[in-house]
Amino acid sequence: MIEVLVITISNPLLIGVYEDKKLLKEHKLDGKTSDLLPGLFTELLKQFNIKRITYVNSPGSFMSIKVAYIFLKTISITKNIELRAAYGFEFNENSPIKALGKKYFIKDGDEIKVDFLEKDSIIRDFKLPMCIEKYNFNEETLPIYNLPAV
Repeated sequence: MIEVLVITISNPLLIGVYEDKKLLKEHKLDGKTSDLLPGLFTELLKQFNIKRITYVNSPGSFMSIKVAYIFLKTISITKNIELRAAYGFEFNENSPIKALGKKYFIKDGDEIKVDFLEKDSIIRDFKLPMCIEKYNFNEETLPIYNLPAV
């Protein structure tokens, strides 16, 4: 079965194509989600019989998450492809994720806080896993906004 994992909450965007849960092809794209996803998915849908798409729905760039959700939900409905979601912390070793200004999303147990980083904090890059068998994916795909209303 062919699955696609989409991580749009940082630059570069990471898109992995998986066959039987193992990474088959990796795309790293610099630019805006709205500019990059349509072209890439046009090619992916021509090359592969995609059965499932998983995207990162929290936390991170709100605009990127919204654009990815709308685009991928549309593809999911029109092409009858299953859509799932995952937390960004799954793909950066639970490292802080950029929020607003100098603040970061920080995972503290099961809770996500927004705060300034401590001086010894390590920020890790996002990576596509070689195998997606052990990851926590959700059927609830709506974007999750971890910041209070302004």
